[in-house]
Amino acid sequence: MSQSTAIPRKQVRVRDHGYDNYMEVQKKTRRVLKFQTLILPHHNQTIPVSRLDGLSRRLGFKQYEAGAFILKFPHIFEVYEHPVQRILYCRLTRKALVQIREEKEALLAQVPDAVVRLRKLLMMSGTHRLRLEHVRVARSEFGLPDDFEYSVVRKHPEYFRLVDAKETRNKYIEILERDPKLAVCAIERVREREYRTRGLDAEDSRFSFLIDFPPGFKIGKYYRIAVWKWQRVPYWSPYEDISGYDLRSIEAQKRMEKRAVATIHELVSLTVEKKITLERIAHFRMAMNLPKRLKEFLLQHQGIFYISTRGNQGKLHTVFLREAYKRGELLEPNDLYLARRKLGDLVLMSPRKARVDRELVSYRRDGDEDDMERVGRVYVENEFRGESSNVFDGKNEGGDLVSNLSSDEDGVYTDGEGDDPEDACATE
Repeated sequence: MSQSTAIPRKQVRVRDHGYDNYMEVQKKTRRVLKFQTLILPHHNQTIPVSRLDGLSRRLGFKQYEAGAFILKFPHIFEVYEHPVQRILYCRLTRKALVQIREEKEALLAQVPDAVVRLRKLLMMSGTHRLRLEHVRVARSEFGLPDDFEYSVVRKHPEYFRLVDAKETRNKYIEILERDPKLAVCAIERVREREYRTRGLDAEDSRFSFLIDFPPGFKIGKYYRIAVWKWQRVPYWSPYEDISGYDLRSIEAQKRMEKRAVATIHELVSLTVEKKITLERIAHFRMAMNLPKRLKEFLLQHQGIFYISTRGNQGKLHTVFLREAYKRGELLEPNDLYLARRKLGDLVLMSPRKARVDRELVSYRRDGDEDDMERVGRVYVENEFRGESSNVFDGKNEGGDLVSNLSSDEDGVYTDGEGDDPEDACATE
């Protein structure tokens, strides 16, 4: 009995610990961001710990868990005692505030790129429009600001238009004109780069994708043949209008399946961090003609995508673009990604280092206080002796520098800067 050389419909997910470890850090980062949203709106960006404990229950924390959580990240949260009220307050550290400012600046600086990403996203839609709410939910992944409806959509009426659907009472973002220059997929640029650097056959790489299976993925003989055949199947571009095509044939169905892979590939490529949750992709399923069972569909192509279930007790599925990462790092990082990554660095930073930093600051403060006490003691002693030297600025009443030469029993001393003790004795 001969075995089929088609890619199996059901595949077992093989874990890649590099991506899972990355998501473990992201899980802590998401919880830290939720606490930051609770602290920042308050006056002076400070909040009583008791108040924070009450608000954190909306985030799923139990009683007294908020205090234990913020103490785990001393590089982000600072707990101090109010000098008057004598109760514990919480505020963000200077490092955390700097990270927030850098992320905000990077977000505003890449707004022109976000406009291009939104235009390409709308061009992939079959109706050339998407629900405003679906884009708002995924605004962080695509690098859109919180007020993108005004700062991006309404600010560029030459590209976008807001439409109210009477039948559904939903708002839609619609693109006014398709730009052929933007209808170039990221995988096409990758193919061109691979063709120029490695000298691959043009016919073999014309419709192929970069495939990198996770460690431990078993590749049999027939599966290898199936992948080889699938790589050479032609397909329509995600930006191509297929409304007038006949899709009833088996060949057309194969092209549509591969087109769905290319659409998801382009969708993930448009994100800032080259990753997006499966639930966000499902929002665009109807508009972009994607299959219903997205998870099973993506598991057929584990060499292109990786689905991580870490980060929220298995409730969220994060889709990574494997070709964009290497050892948990983005190969082509941008400023917004680097600014967000700094928050993860603060999360991973050891609490012991924060204690050492506080001890150093305390040591310097104590040293300054000791110096001031010593200077004050010398000043009091000089005043008690009737000396008029000012130890704070190193000058006497006449304005000359204070000399360290002390007088002897005969009262011989030097009053000038250039006087010599021997000359003084000779004069006497």
